[in-house]
Amino acid sequence: MSEERNEPGTGGASGAQTESETISLLMKHTSVRQFQDRPVSEEQLAAIIGAGQMASTSSNVQAYSVIAVTEPALKSQLAELSGKQAYIEQCPVFLVWCADLYRLREASAPHLQGADSYEDTTENLIVATVDVALAAQNAAVAAESLGLGIVYIGGVRNQIAELSELLGLPELVYPVFGMCLGYPAGVNGLRPRLPLQAVLHHNGYNAEAAVQQAEVYDGISQDYMRKRTGGQNDTPWSAMMAHRLSQPARMQMKDFLLGKGFMQR
Repeated sequence: MSEERNEPGTGGASGAQTESETISLLMKHTSVRQFQDRPVSEEQLAAIIGAGQMASTSSNVQAYSVIAVTEPALKSQLAELSGKQAYIEQCPVFLVWCADLYRLREASAPHLQGADSYEDTTENLIVATVDVALAAQNAAVAAESLGLGIVYIGGVRNQIAELSELLGLPELVYPVFGMCLGYPAGVNGLRPRLPLQAVLHHNGYNAEAAVQQAEVYDGISQDYMRKRTGGQNDTPWSAMMAHRLSQPARMQMKDFLLGKGFMQR
């Protein structure tokens, strides 16, 4: 399968423009966990998901689906299954972004005429997961451009089998993450990211710089945590990541994905 994701070039000449409304919007992104009691219209939702659909997609497979949940009782159940995260109930629309190879398999089947089909490969799982992530981030930016806010919810994978059954997800469909969507009730401060030099490498991976810049980030993250907590916490980023890596999380994922028909080859 081709891995081409066609996108327009941006040009790289010295002195080229580096500021725009889009970049400014992206640089202001924060996760929103408190929402106003204000609905998101069907027109807004359609525009946001439509913008998501225009994200790059591998070989035009468009291997994702989105479930928009607005029913209070269903949101409550999803919140419970996702780690009791109250903002899932509070937001007017909860989006469940799913990698979807079921639609691809079923649409293609009449044309195969008995030929083998490889929708169940690990490669196609990767393709579908990347596709849904790209579409969701397009949608997030579109939402923020309309004055709405979002927060991604990885907790939909906490009890993934139960949540998938609740939403009626068929074989070869799995929930990658959720997304709370609505009008922010407050503005959060910006969380600093790793230094650019930690993530941008030129003409090859610079392992030494990656580690050195992570150490630089420890100091940045400590300052941020001190200010955010009024001096109660100054844990460096590397220590937080060490704690995260030392805790087994969602160890059911491999068996779940295999049971859903993914990664058979």
